[in-house]
Amino acid sequence: MNEMFLLKLGEVVLKGLNRGAFENRLKSNLARRLRPYGSFNVYIAQSTVYVEPNDDGCDVDGAWDACHTVFGLASICRCRPCEKNTDAILAAAVAYLGDDLSQAASFKVESKRADKRFPLTSIQLSQEIGGRLHEAFPHVAVDVHHPAYTVYVEVREHAAYVHGPAEPGAGGLPTGMGGRAACLLSGGIDSPVAGYMIAKRGVELECVHFFSYPYTSERAREKVLELARLMTRWCGRMTVDVVGFTKIQEAIRDQCPEEYFTIIMRRFMMRIAERIAREHGCKALITGENLGQVASQTMEAMAVTGAVVGLPVFQPLIGMDKEEIVAIARRIGTLETSILPYEDCCTVFTPRHPKTKPVLAEVEAIEAAMDVEGLIADALANTEKVTVRYHDGAR
Repeated sequence: MNEMFLLKLGEVVLKGLNRGAFENRLKSNLARRLRPYGSFNVYIAQSTVYVEPNDDGCDVDGAWDACHTVFGLASICRCRPCEKNTDAILAAAVAYLGDDLSQAASFKVESKRADKRFPLTSIQLSQEIGGRLHEAFPHVAVDVHHPAYTVYVEVREHAAYVHGPAEPGAGGLPTGMGGRAACLLSGGIDSPVAGYMIAKRGVELECVHFFSYPYTSERAREKVLELARLMTRWCGRMTVDVVGFTKIQEAIRDQCPEEYFTIIMRRFMMRIAERIAREHGCKALITGENLGQVASQTMEAMAVTGAVVGLPVFQPLIGMDKEEIVAIARRIGTLETSILPYEDCCTVFTPRHPKTKPVLAEVEAIEAAMDVEGLIADALANTEKVTVRYHDGAR
């Protein structure tokens, strides 16, 4: 029998009467993610997702990498299925894990008997297979307390499965079970991480990017689209709404006191993002704000910024250290693109001394002299919708 995957469910197992809906969404998400790598049979039983290649033409390594990025899985392992008898289990362990086992200083066998019809208990099975493996690899010591390598045997409904240590899954909840949200995506480190963290809670993303040509270059735009593409490895296919923001920034420069440039700019961004969010059925806005990181991210500034929208604003990075954010960006693959030296519109007309403790009434008085609705309408009319995906055929 060929190699296959056992993917263990995470938080989904805690769901009640709607658990089936979560499992079905996870199964369909996996099927779509695996489609570029060939034909796989995906099914769920006993809190485990089984992924079986249907033919020798499948790209098993590519599929394995894809499984690491599917939300809803606590752990994943590659395994060798076999018949449910000790001779077949031993043969599978020797053939499938022999190379790793022979190089280990010590080992143990850990068994799980999910099929209670199997004649040996879990402990008896571990002792039987462990003893026979020690005969096959006499130079490898048996250590049941602190082994260098563990052989896992799972006796389940359809077959027995032999595998080595599992790897962590992506965690979270299946994409699509948490609704939709619009993520304000800049070219920096923070916003892609914020989008990833909300997507991990089962949320589908619509991204909104503000582009101020010619103050920001076409390379800056392409950088953001590349960040979005990298995010789709985790979040699934999505649309990036690229908003023409130049006229708004020029109007702010010409009509507002310099120290309020950033605050008023961000209020326009929030207004526009909310319009786009509602158009796409999104129920929240996502930002990469981090308390105290920059002048516009004080409590007072964020309160004034958020006052213009009626949707909830989620800020998953709000209490994190920068090092923590960078570590996540590196892990999900966005860091190297985020640090490319192409600036976004947030760096245009940056005030020398930004207002860190703005008063809402004062900001509203300044905006009253502007054609807010006209500027928003013009920006929305100059919005380009770009669909991004990790690669053709993926979701």
